[in-house]
Amino acid sequence: MTENSNYTASELLAVASGRLLEDGQTVFAGVGIPLLAATLAQRLHGPGLTILFEGGTLGPFVVPGELPPSTNEQRCTRRANMLLSITDVLLLLQRGYVDVGFMGGAQIDRYGNLNSSFIGDPTDPAIRLPGTGGGNDISSLTQMIVAIKHEKRRFVDKVDFITSPGFLGGGSTRADSGLSTGGMYRVVTDLAILDFDDETREMKIAALHPGVTAEQVRDNTGFDIRIDDDVETTEPPSKAELDVLRHLDPEMLYIA
Repeated sequence: MTENSNYTASELLAVASGRLLEDGQTVFAGVGIPLLAATLAQRLHGPGLTILFEGGTLGPFVVPGELPPSTNEQRCTRRANMLLSITDVLLLLQRGYVDVGFMGGAQIDRYGNLNSSFIGDPTDPAIRLPGTGGGNDISSLTQMIVAIKHEKRRFVDKVDFITSPGFLGGGSTRADSGLSTGGMYRVVTDLAILDFDDETREMKIAALHPGVTAEQVRDNTGFDIRIDDDVETTEPPSKAELDVLRHLDPEMLYIA
């Protein structure tokens, strides 16, 4: 539990992320916190929000207490609008039918580039990670939301490998590389909500969670992070939000 609160850090992460999603959007969601956040948004303020899974499911019904552990699991297909091949799913991205990509990563840098490939020297990595899957396609073609635990080892000055592009080297480098759409929209952590400067494309603090200071965020970030001039304080999860979230996942075992 977080200090002086009745909710956990993971619950705060899911609630804060879900609030960023809007009714009518199509959301490419990974499992864990992204799926919880998207389903929570559906139940509370976005009945017209459509969830898309990389495994090929469009518009599934997520059964409370039975969240799928993988995007290829059979529970993903319940009462779905369509079941597609993975090729067709990626074609939906290319045609511009997906609004938001929502996932996590092992590392993220000041420009929102994500690494889920390996940690360390590419010729002899210290840690091998799952890899891209559809992560590169998603981050190249949608507005991205990232949910991640706020730790210095994750928030690095430069990722060891760009699995999923954010704003690359900042400024206009994303567009200059040929990625004319999409980009990083928000990064949600257990400490803050982060966005990106319109010109430099560097990450900055947009909102602090209750009881968190800017110094705490800086101490847990591996680069010099700016704070927005009009930084806000995140509204704590309401009883209604927590009730729905705990109904969806009574054990809340997911860790970002």
